[in-house]
Amino acid sequence: MKNTKSPEKTTLHPRNPHRFRYDFDTLIQSFPELKQFVFNNEHGSNTIDFANPEAVKALNKAILISDYDIEYWDIPKNYLCPPIPGRADYIHYLADLLANSNNGIIPEGENIVGLDVGIGANCIYPIIGNHEYHWSFVGTDIDENALQNCKKIIGNNPHLIEAISLQLQVEPRFIFKNIILPEDKFAFTICNPPFHASQDEATKAALRKVNNLENKKSNKPVLNFGGQNAELWCTGGEIGFITQMIYESVKYPLQVFWFTTLVSKKDNLRSIYKTLNKVGAVEIKTIEMAQSQKISRFVAWTFLSEKQQKDWKFNID
Repeated sequence: MKNTKSPEKTTLHPRNPHRFRYDFDTLIQSFPELKQFVFNNEHGSNTIDFANPEAVKALNKAILISDYDIEYWDIPKNYLCPPIPGRADYIHYLADLLANSNNGIIPEGENIVGLDVGIGANCIYPIIGNHEYHWSFVGTDIDENALQNCKKIIGNNPHLIEAISLQLQVEPRFIFKNIILPEDKFAFTICNPPFHASQDEATKAALRKVNNLENKKSNKPVLNFGGQNAELWCTGGEIGFITQMIYESVKYPLQVFWFTTLVSKKDNLRSIYKTLNKVGAVEIKTIEMAQSQKISRFVAWTFLSEKQQKDWKFNID
């Protein structure tokens, strides 16, 4: 929430509405239940305990109500609760990527359709993308319970009903198979892939995160930030998942303009570039993003030739 009295977070995308400190007074007005989690820290600023999953979820609810016109949002216990500023950055940088392929104009409207691979239970990318640019989305996941929760979110926000459709991936070892049908045409795919190669690795990473936030040691094996198996880890980890995605993307060269995915581990980029070159990607881009001290990035690739890119019809309303 923008607060002109607060210092600007210049590392975030210029159109990201979360470039300023959270205005907790305004957020509490939008969602009064947030108040119980807000306290004044040693610097004299209002904040919450970001190691407390209930506090983070309450903050997310308040942000979505206040900034994204959401009437209802919730996630089941132990599901991933995403940091909204970082997710918004991905959407805004993706909009710039599309603009670069559209004479510098961001394509907006319901005819711009994106495929959210691994939508999870939170539905966050479609919510942000629809609010900011009026895009439509197909959200996929291998977790039927996650999709049921998304269905509940969509059903309780009437403006999302026509904008977001959901599809269960019935063959978990595949990403695009069964999902991208012959008649489909997507302006982009978006994905936050599983980071880890095993549940044990995911648990250790979560403990490190909690310990860093709380500045103390803990041996409690709890994924405080939520996340089911499919959200946090998969066989082969991040690089295995993205490699699979790249090999499958070859089968849909004319149906997707830009394939994109977050890459959390910079060391994985070399292998990703190698695979993309191997399969004949025409254009490869890496877009860096920064949230405070953390640097993240997403990789984008297309199989469309320069002429095919120019001929692509975004069908803007």
